[in-house]
Amino acid sequence: MSDGPRQRGVPGPSKNATKETESSGVALKKEIGLLSACGIIVGNIIGSGIFVSPKGVLENASSVGLALIVWAATGVITAIGALCYAELGVTIPKSGGDYSYVKDIFGGLAGFLRLWVALLVIYPTNQAVVALTFSNYILQPLFPTCFVSENGLRLLAAVCLLLLTWVNCFSVRLATRVQDIFTAGKLLALVLIIILGIVQICKGHFYWLEPAHAFEPFQEYDMGRIALAFLQGSFAYAGWNFLNYVTEELIDPHRNLPRAIFISIPLVTFIYVFANVAYVTAMSPNELLASNAVAVTFGEKLLGVMSWIMPISVALSTFGGVNGSLFTSSRLFFAGAREGHLPRLLAMIHVNRFTPIPALLFTCISTLLMLCTSDIYTLINYVGFINYLFYGVTVAGQIVLRIKQPDMYRPIKVSLLWPVSYLLFWAFLLIFSLYREPMVCGIGLAIMISAEMTRLGQKICLVVYPAEGNTEVDGLEERQEEEEDNH
Repeated sequence: MSDGPRQRGVPGPSKNATKETESSGVALKKEIGLLSACGIIVGNIIGSGIFVSPKGVLENASSVGLALIVWAATGVITAIGALCYAELGVTIPKSGGDYSYVKDIFGGLAGFLRLWVALLVIYPTNQAVVALTFSNYILQPLFPTCFVSENGLRLLAAVCLLLLTWVNCFSVRLATRVQDIFTAGKLLALVLIIILGIVQICKGHFYWLEPAHAFEPFQEYDMGRIALAFLQGSFAYAGWNFLNYVTEELIDPHRNLPRAIFISIPLVTFIYVFANVAYVTAMSPNELLASNAVAVTFGEKLLGVMSWIMPISVALSTFGGVNGSLFTSSRLFFAGAREGHLPRLLAMIHVNRFTPIPALLFTCISTLLMLCTSDIYTLINYVGFINYLFYGVTVAGQIVLRIKQPDMYRPIKVSLLWPVSYLLFWAFLLIFSLYREPMVCGIGLAIMISAEMTRLGQKICLVVYPAEGNTEVDGLEERQEEEEDNH
């Protein structure tokens, strides 16, 4: 498929990379089946979010009942977005996910903006949130009667990031083993929370689940706060589009991509809703809002001397989450560098260890800079706004592609009702969250817009990027040399 007209100031695919790929005949292998595809979606969605977002969702939803509705509705919206991505995934069957779709539909500049924001905002902020959650769950049990020092949280989060960056730089195999081992932690913690919640309900502890009490607000309802509640909840569902980054490796993607979505996202939604139901069987809204480590407080109330299981399980989960994010970010950066949208250095790998050390070091440094604040919920609003902004742009691209190329072969073709519904929700979320948190959301927009400074500079200075072998540039240089010789 054509990438559209070349955007000035945004270099196209690297000629050397293209030639090397064509001459070597190397391609990604189709080895991911339906079970593995479901594992990728579930494994990437379930992470630190369910252990940190419940407080943020409840705080902004203003009542237990509305908070549970937000969790369920976010799951439905996620499923709609995933269906739209499924059509794009088999229509434009390239690895790289929304970056590839935006680039092919809107041109190179839009793809460059997507990479720019991922590089400077999305990955570093996500990793900072997960690392700070790890710190909270490690340190909170050691300070049961007071809040943990902010400097202590940042220091431990930085140690976690530096250690896992070294692991990923040292060996791909070691990094994948760390991921496999620590994935068990998240499952153990969630299964334990849900089982304890069921036991609590059987004992009659469901005061805050009764409609009369569930929808009793502890502050006035506000549309801006409700939008922020959805942003907080969406952080827990982040990763739902990751399967689209590996479309080239899917076995029979036309069938397995939508099937994996239909299986995985309802499963995750069920787990998230029931985990939050379990929380409120043991804690009042005030107790939940007063805790910076919700699962630890939950465990202390119900597990007694065995309460140490909960912080250990969550710490394992979040440690694995940081590792997984560091591991996967290099794939997106490789795709961007291959297209010439990022410095080629970020796509280079170590000659002996075969690890993308430059990309990993850059991600680590940018994440450490995000640790200048230890306010997890501000960071979540910040990254959630930017994530949703690009989700909406990508889904809008689906509609644009339908209009521009109506006869294009689409193995999966969803009703336009779904992308339109998603975009209506998207508009509500962005408008009201920007109204409620103009500074936090505005910073993200400013970083994205800063990428446009290249084009502005071009227009002011009337300059373009010289291509290799450009005859016009070569002729200009020759004329300049002749003039100098004459003088």
